[in-house]
Formats: sequence, C-alpha cells, structure tokens
Amino acid sequence: MKKGLICLSIVAIILFCTLNVAVASTGKYSPTFHNNSRHTSVYMPMTRGSTSNGILNWNSVTNGIVTPSAAPNSVVYVGSNDGDVYALDANTGAKVWSYTTGSPVFSSPTVVNGIVYIGSLDGNVYALDANTGAKVWSYTAGISVWSSPAVANGIVYVGGNINVNALSATNGTKMWKYKTGNLVNAPPTVVNGIVYIGSNDDNVYALDANTGAKVWSYTTGDMVYSTPAVTYGIR
Repeated sequence: MKKGLICLSIVAIILFCTLNVAVASTGKYSPTFHNNSRHTSVYMPMTRGSTSNGILNWNSVTNGIVTPSAAPNSVVYVGSNDGDVYALDANTGAKVWSYTTGSPVFSSPTVVNGIVYIGSLDGNVYALDANTGAKVWSYTAGISVWSSPAVANGIVYVGGNINVNALSATNGTKMWKYKTGNLVNAPPTVVNGIVYIGSNDDNVYALDANTGAKVWSYTTGDMVYSTPAVTYGIR
C-alpha cells in the first residue's frame, strides 16, 4: 500500500510539472507553482495540453534536484539545488539562460511583470530579469530562504530566517518585517490584504499585507511547512 502511495505521489508531481508547461503553451499565464503570484492555486481552464497522453515532450538536466516551476510566456523558470536558476524554452527544453546564486535553490520562482522572484539558501531573495537572467536586485533575508515568494500589489512577501519579509517588487527595499518564533520556510498566500503563512514555531499567522501587523495566529501541533489555502473565507 505504501509503495502504491509513493508511485501516486510521483505521478502527481510529474503531471503537475507538465501542467505548468501546458498552460504556458496555450497562452494561459502561470507565473508560479500555485498558478498566480498570490499563491491562491486557482487555474484558468485549459484549451489544449500534453497531459492527456503521458508522452514525454522533453527533459532538461541540471546538476541537482529542481523545484516546482513557473511557466509564463512559453518559458519555464525553475530553481535547482546546484545553486542555479534556469529559464528553459517550454517547447524544446533548451536553456535560455541561467543565473548562479551562492547556494542550493529550493524556493520556487514567481514571475510578475517580467521579473523572476526566487529565494536561495545563500540567504538572499533575488529579482531577475525574465528575458535575460540579469540581476535586478537582491535582498539578504538571513540564514537561508526556503520560502517561495508571493507577489501582490507591488510587494514581494517571503519567509527568510525567522521572519516574514515584505519587499518592494521594484527595488527590493524592505517595507516591513514580522518576527516569528522559529524559521519561516513555508510559502505565503496573499488574499484580500492579508498574508497567510506558517512557521516552524508551530503557528499559522495572518498578517496585514500593508503593515505586517498580526491579525491573528493559530497554534498547530507541529512545524508548518505547507502553503495556506484560502477559500470562501476559510483558511
């Protein structure tokens, strides 16, 4: 039974990665692994794609494990634990560009307005030009950044070290920072002016997106690594 569950998980991951590429090929915008930059996981209907037959279109080899990808405008953006961020042609898998950070990349990219936002275990959040891979800015968030950035209303929200960080999407200037009781590795979700995020201090936090003030927190039974889902007012 356990082997069956493992196989199912692997298949789900493969289909998920293929879905991102298929969405891009239809012209649908999928700027991050949760489909939109706020991480709400709402997908637009697909008109065509390659998920129906399970045939491999292409593969691209890096020197490490890759993160879930973003695939807007027929380009796949992905991080790898070889320390690089890659841009790959969604139709062929050919490398468009790569950018080398200082440590493995387990954060997933978010692409908004021609900028790729991603974290690295070197402790930095990076903003890279989506067309060229040139660094626009970087922000040192602390020890390491496992969290995947969410972007809403010109602000980048991301966990780093024990903090939740809000940064200007334009230049990386810190807007606010909220300190939790342990590492913040979970990706945030931003809905209706509230940032929802988990921490290794066993809490889920709801923070005001503009000020960082705590709206509420809920203590779970263990560390929180998952991305919060928000639907119909229920978290």
